[in-house]
Amino acid sequence: MDAGGVLVTVALAAVLFPQARQGLERHGSIIATIAVTALAAGVLSLLLVKAGRRRSSAWATRRRRSECWDIRFLDSLHHTEFEEAVRDLMRRDGAHDAVRVGGAGDNGADVKGTDPVGRRWVIQCKHRRDGAAGAAVGSPDLHVLNGTGRPVHGGDVVVLVTNGRFTVPAVEFARSQRLHLVDRGLLNEWASGSSPLWELLPHLPTPRRTYMCRSARRLQP
Repeated sequence: MDAGGVLVTVALAAVLFPQARQGLERHGSIIATIAVTALAAGVLSLLLVKAGRRRSSAWATRRRRSECWDIRFLDSLHHTEFEEAVRDLMRRDGAHDAVRVGGAGDNGADVKGTDPVGRRWVIQCKHRRDGAAGAAVGSPDLHVLNGTGRPVHGGDVVVLVTNGRFTVPAVEFARSQRLHLVDRGLLNEWASGSSPLWELLPHLPTPRRTYMCRSARRLQP
């Protein structure tokens, strides 16, 4: 029963049943306290629901404009929304089968998809609420991704994306294990729509099929 229901029930009981009215008179302050507490809880719950709906609505509106995202917008997201944003960026650039798989039991992968030349991408996302000022992503996160990205998820390109930064050991480990890192600067460049991620990262595996890069497509008559 919500707060309004509590108040209505108390009022009806006082009118219809004399014993209830007498009890209300004797214990009115206690009942009033309970009623006010219930009302406050109900109002707070309603405000939280409305705030959540406004947040979801704002995210739904912005995600339809993935061609113009900037890093400050990505900073403002919840970590699950950040994963959805990375998925949408992959789809925007041609990985139309990209899906978000993050959550319990994801085995180190948050987003998976296939690029236009047939390479399978496995991406782990690390969102930092404070951006570059937040904790740097370290090598332990990469150890998990390295252990599952190829053998479990079948990735050709294994990537860790963050709106923050990486530690020096993380960078060195990624280089030694052929893992790709997308830090704050590169993420901002990618999200702005300048080029697909596969045109921004070096040393990618051999394509599985032919693909015309975006710049070449723009030069066609």
